[in-house]
Amino acid sequence: MKKIKVYNPIVEIDGDEMAKIIWKYIKTYFILPYLDINIIYFDLGIENRNITNDQITIDAAYAIKKYNVGIKCATITPDEDRMREFHLKKMWKSPNGTIRNIVNGTIFREPIIVKNIPRLISNWTNPICIARHAYADQYEAIDFMVKEKGILYISFIPDDKNKKNQSIKFKIHHFTDPGIAMGMYNTDKSIYGFARSCFNYSVYKKWPLFLSTKNTILKAYDGNFKKIFQNVYENEFKSKFEKLQITYEHRLIDDMIAKTIKSNGKFIWACKNYDGDVLSDCIAQGFGSLGMMTSILLTPDGKTLESEAIHGTITRHYRLHQNGKETSTNPIASIFSWTRGLRHRAILDKNLDLKSFSENMEKACIDFIESGKMTKDLFQLSKQNEEKNNYLNTKTFLKELKIFFDKKINKRNT
Repeated sequence: MKKIKVYNPIVEIDGDEMAKIIWKYIKTYFILPYLDINIIYFDLGIENRNITNDQITIDAAYAIKKYNVGIKCATITPDEDRMREFHLKKMWKSPNGTIRNIVNGTIFREPIIVKNIPRLISNWTNPICIARHAYADQYEAIDFMVKEKGILYISFIPDDKNKKNQSIKFKIHHFTDPGIAMGMYNTDKSIYGFARSCFNYSVYKKWPLFLSTKNTILKAYDGNFKKIFQNVYENEFKSKFEKLQITYEHRLIDDMIAKTIKSNGKFIWACKNYDGDVLSDCIAQGFGSLGMMTSILLTPDGKTLESEAIHGTITRHYRLHQNGKETSTNPIASIFSWTRGLRHRAILDKNLDLKSFSENMEKACIDFIESGKMTKDLFQLSKQNEEKNNYLNTKTFLKELKIFFDKKINKRNT
């Protein structure tokens, strides 16, 4: 087929380990043969972040803001073991956190449902979309070790010199032995953006929206999330929701978890940053696999989008790969990272051919799996295949998927 012209650039962010290996295959098999595309490339592998003192991550984030579309491979967020492994200068922050704070959007994560992959929670017959506030809280917190006796305070000093005497100081704790401490924040501006993103996405999906907090404990912090969401709903979205016959509701997070487990899905669940991080993984496992979950970062105005896979760098498979052993790594979430980003580029550019390509690629992935072709993780979830080791290795899965996709494309073009 003739290559589809992509009129404006996309930002590609490369990553680490096994995710990087399958990323290269995806680009070679499913992107470059079909698209005439200008790719602005950033290598966010851990070694390159270390060499550039993490400036490469900041540059990538601003490139996404400039070009409005970013497509990201999974990357390592280092801990002490990773610092030793890669001889890092310091324990660099999560690249996802850095990008999210600069782009300032909401993360929407939703499962890819395939008929022959059973849900662990059988009543989840429809997707559940987690909307994760992608700014600050624990991800921009200052945490430290307390090594001796002393008093911990938190204070706020106004910038206005005339209000210096109105500074606020709270006693947090009097340490009588060593311990740990943390201070974190968020802003009204970001919470309002989060709220508008969630309400707009609910209108787009025509699904009800729930916000969960623990405002009974964090009365000021979580209470502000609840207050702002209610304000945005009442003043900007109530009539739209009523017209679509969908609802908005705030719930305590423990109550919301109970409701979710008993539900049939088909709603959007707005979570604070850390809650969304944890619960999106829980939802993914409930639907079957982290390898079957889409993730997009969307700004409040809907203009800028970054798509990514949430399954991490798949270190265990990478160790096998390093030792020359065969792997069976599920590439579907990484493929959908490309297709969701390209689809947004198509919408911005009004490029119907590119939009159709992205949608056809996603459908081919689902049809391929439903035909019985699976990687090991999906095979183990499927109850329809009883034969031992009836799954494909990484390379064979991708090669056969490309053949399958080509046949679909050729059939449409004849």
